[in-house]
Amino acid sequence: MASVSQDQVPHRLIITLCTVGATLMQALDQTIANVALPYMQGSLSATYDEITWVLTSYITAAAIMTAPVGWLAARFGRKYLFITCLVGFTITSMMCGAAQSLPQMVVFRLLQGVFGAALVPLSQSTMMDIYPIEQRGKAMAIWGVGVMVGPILGPTLGGYLTEMYNWRFVFYINLPFGILATLGLLFFMPRSHPNFNMRFDWIGFGVLSMGIGGLQMMLDRGQDQDWFGSTEVITEAILGGLGIYLFIVHMITAKKPFIPPLLFKDRNFAAGVVMMFAAGTILVSSSSLMAPWLQNLANYPVEAAGLIMAPRGIGTMFAMMTCGRLATKIDPRKIMACGILSLVWSLWEMTTWTPDVAQWRIIVTIMVQGAGIGSIFLPLQVLAFATLPGQYRTDGASLFSLFRNIGAAVGVSVTTSMLARNTQVLHEQIGALVTPFNRALQGGGAVSRSWNPASPHGATALDHIVNQQAQIIAYIDDYKMMIFTTLPSLLLLLLMRRPRLSSAAPAEAHAALD
Repeated sequence: MASVSQDQVPHRLIITLCTVGATLMQALDQTIANVALPYMQGSLSATYDEITWVLTSYITAAAIMTAPVGWLAARFGRKYLFITCLVGFTITSMMCGAAQSLPQMVVFRLLQGVFGAALVPLSQSTMMDIYPIEQRGKAMAIWGVGVMVGPILGPTLGGYLTEMYNWRFVFYINLPFGILATLGLLFFMPRSHPNFNMRFDWIGFGVLSMGIGGLQMMLDRGQDQDWFGSTEVITEAILGGLGIYLFIVHMITAKKPFIPPLLFKDRNFAAGVVMMFAAGTILVSSSSLMAPWLQNLANYPVEAAGLIMAPRGIGTMFAMMTCGRLATKIDPRKIMACGILSLVWSLWEMTTWTPDVAQWRIIVTIMVQGAGIGSIFLPLQVLAFATLPGQYRTDGASLFSLFRNIGAAVGVSVTTSMLARNTQVLHEQIGALVTPFNRALQGGGAVSRSWNPASPHGATALDHIVNQQAQIIAYIDDYKMMIFTTLPSLLLLLLMRRPRLSSAAPAEAHAALD
């Protein structure tokens, strides 16, 4: 971006709207397809495990392509990279909506993730550059609305579009926003200065891609292939572990890796990326579990399921706007601690849910959950970037998005696999109690006649009940696992320092230019 004083950036409002719009589009597409998955499953002739590739393929591609965003922005210029990614993201969204088979959908979602990967870090670094440091809390609150509310409002918007039109409109909705954001940035974003003399770290990118791809394939294929009883899963685990190990070694030893190791010398930033990974596992997976729970277990229509999930976004928006005002007055670590405890309480409350739980309890719980997520996210951005040197800002934003995307991919894969596996195990355990010696099935009462395993109708009804009970317990186990993922984040707060505000303008250079 051109060297323009933060107080003198022209058309700041238009640039803000365009960057937030681009962020919202990318974040929205992580979860907007959640509610539509059952409809897509039938249309694309896919199983439940296969259709989750629509989510994980997008998240995995975005995770892999997020890492080199800092280098790409310095090499080709932030403005030109931003516009190229917006155009590519909009076009691939249209391709996803027109997909006729599962392989087509997975390929198009991969391409969509490739183009969408840069949108969040580019918009974040742009927002931090056009606002002075004393207004950065407010700027991050505005920007955070797109990042955090997008995944939360996605199921609500997806449910409405699916019910009123067709599941394909969850992708077509990106067209008008993509066009408007592209035109706004094209005409009003300050011109950037590319550096075509920079060389790309292909070795680092290659081993990181192998690590992330191997890890994601292992998580996706593990449930179908019996985990480490399968040669395929073992191979993917080895490749994933080897790729991550080689990337760490390369990052430490290479002269100019595309992710500067000096980033991790900042204690706030290092603790922040770990916490962002933990928050990422909850952000997407909790909503991806919620949508099928409401539709398949609680029997809510798709539109009603989307509306019930809307208060989660309301809680997040309220928390982020409130935290944006409090971040400079109250220690951000205290705000984050309250957010973590609120999130843990909501997950614990969800372990008590059954399909007949009162609707008001669902709404209150997920609203508190949304507020907890919002209370973690904004102070985390302020803490992590406040002590980070300005020349590493785009790299840091890319790394934050990378860890959030990896966390989201891991969270969706692990919770989905655990849900499927625990449902099978619990179905077998509960089914073992269905014997002729079970008193509930003896005698001539209405229960024994309705659930008579000797009749086809009774056997089907009995299997449905057993499967429903198995799923209820499996969901509870997933929510318990999320609690144990979230609680250790409190310890990371002890490693962070409360930053002191400075009026010094941040540097604009990219790490690779030093």
